[in-house]
Amino acid sequence: MGAIGFYIFFGINWIMTLLPLPVLYLFSDFFYLFIYYLPGYRRQIVRNNLKNSFPEKNEKEILIIEKKFYHHLCDLFVETLKLTHMSNKQLMKRIQLTNPELLEKLSDEDRDVVAILAHYGNWEWQVCNPLYSKMNNVSIYKPLQNKYFDHFMINLRSKYGMKFSPMSNIAREVINNRNKNVRTAYAFISDQTPPIGDINFWTNFLNQETPVYLGAEKIATKYDMAVVTFFVQKIKRGYYSYSAELLFDHTVGLPEHVITDTHVKKLEKIIQEKPEYWIWSHRRWKHKREHIYD
Repeated sequence: MGAIGFYIFFGINWIMTLLPLPVLYLFSDFFYLFIYYLPGYRRQIVRNNLKNSFPEKNEKEILIIEKKFYHHLCDLFVETLKLTHMSNKQLMKRIQLTNPELLEKLSDEDRDVVAILAHYGNWEWQVCNPLYSKMNNVSIYKPLQNKYFDHFMINLRSKYGMKFSPMSNIAREVINNRNKNVRTAYAFISDQTPPIGDINFWTNFLNQETPVYLGAEKIATKYDMAVVTFFVQKIKRGYYSYSAELLFDHTVGLPEHVITDTHVKKLEKIIQEKPEYWIWSHRRWKHKREHIYD
């Protein structure tokens, strides 16, 4: 999409998201019918991912999860765009960090933090984290190919105090903040698929051999950062909560891959409990070890 197409989208979005969320959920219900039935958005990918992840479930159980996922995906779409007009107070009413004291304790101890997130629940609303913490918050991201949408999403996600750093710039970001003595939580989305050239570790995840990024582990162990996880739980439509869980207080000297395996198994357990809130439309298993190393 070029500049003209983007600005048309921007104008429509700005006007439509003035509507309250209950009205936007009517659009979500309509989008569900369209992307699930006509023509169907990545239906086969979702179906295959679910079947491979839950071989013990029958066709009816898989179908129930599938439909719940698409409903949630449509809600996530309108909830993300609604950030255009949501105030700090409105966002904090709809997504709450249940134990901000853990981050405050780490900050008071003069610690930096690696925060592990995932595409679960409403990860976009987790940009509220700076509203609950006095720490500097930096999210590590992969820039979008479309420069207009990349700029739009960064502005949307930054309005609550979250800062963003490209993956390629993370080491420089850490060094700059440490030189300024700025205590920082670095947020990594843990469940993205690494490019073939960046695959250095495989583990079993949801019944499948899965490549995993090691960036969070490498940064944590290099600078002895604490490692916490944040996984959002959906309370009801439009309302979420999330908790900070300390996985490792100190990380220097830990066995290789123990940090990565720990947060992967944590995410796996959460997905197994309520699978409809994970992003099954992602091509998470597009790389196969046997194909790469043939």
